[in-house]
Amino acid sequence: MQSTRILLAPAFALICAMPIAASAALVVLATTASPALGPVEVREEILVIVNGHIITHRQFQQAVEQEHAALYRQFSGKELDEKLKEGREKTLQGLIDSFLVEDKANDLGLAQRVSDEYIRNYVEDIKKQNNFATDADFEKALRSSMGIGLPEYLKHAKQQILQQEVLRSEVYTKVAIEDQELRAYYLDHKDEYKNATRFRVRELVLAKGATPADGEAARATLAKVQAELQGGKPFEELVKLYSSSPSKDTGGDLGWMEKGLLRPSIEQAALSLKAGGISGPIETDKDIILVQLIQSENEEAKPFADVKAQIMEKLQEPKAQNAIQQYLNNLRTRGNVRFMVPKEQILKG
Repeated sequence: MQSTRILLAPAFALICAMPIAASAALVVLATTASPALGPVEVREEILVIVNGHIITHRQFQQAVEQEHAALYRQFSGKELDEKLKEGREKTLQGLIDSFLVEDKANDLGLAQRVSDEYIRNYVEDIKKQNNFATDADFEKALRSSMGIGLPEYLKHAKQQILQQEVLRSEVYTKVAIEDQELRAYYLDHKDEYKNATRFRVRELVLAKGATPADGEAARATLAKVQAELQGGKPFEELVKLYSSSPSKDTGGDLGWMEKGLLRPSIEQAALSLKAGGISGPIETDKDIILVQLIQSENEEAKPFADVKAQIMEKLQEPKAQNAIQQYLNNLRTRGNVRFMVPKEQILKG
């Protein structure tokens, strides 16, 4: 199974499943004690029953609120109004579909493959990608962006992965893409599959300090460095004599770097040089910098074999969308979906 590299972007709205043995429109969620009235049953309205699972009013409202929060972050103005208008119906259908696909995962025997250990590793991968050192840091981000805690996220993540596995097994693997089509796309889009440019530079950094006097001193040192360079003194030796950066211990050598990692002005200056060339002064808010290009490698297209799977996924996506809708429609037709409250009333809110 492939790991999804996003924080959480479910294919459908996700919600925790709750089995049901009755068909009443109200379900008892808890019994609480009241000093004045004694035990009080807290009842929750059931909106929809899907193959024995329930969607309650509270669950639906939580899903709608999460969806609205996401829409407010992405859209504004008329576009936001349109998205909000259709959001309730999409959220409701997403909740229904999530149960239908979850049950299909059980029928296909996929549920056993998504173990608690697999989900834990999935979350650890996400934490690393987003630089979260601890579960507490991750949960803080979840509550801020999605309004849910880590336990709920783990349940949602498991449902999402199961849904993705069902669609991969039942839809994507059946979308045929001929090898000839893959190769043709590769040849037409080689620029998209180039290895990032690599280069290696030395830096000489002169700190401008906090005062005008410090800045003048840095410029005086710069003039001295440039004079010594013209006199033939090696750049590496001047770095060790004058640079204020920790890299002075290695002669300013920053090692091999891929394009996009350095400040654009420094990177642009470095890549405009020939091997051994030294840039003019590059001034930032805090420093004056000289760079020397040690070596660079030109971009080359990755071999077809290395990107074949990536191209396959890209070409499958648009073809699979219609197939996914057809597949979901079949699940909806075969599933037992009962509205305990009229759909129009649910959508009206």
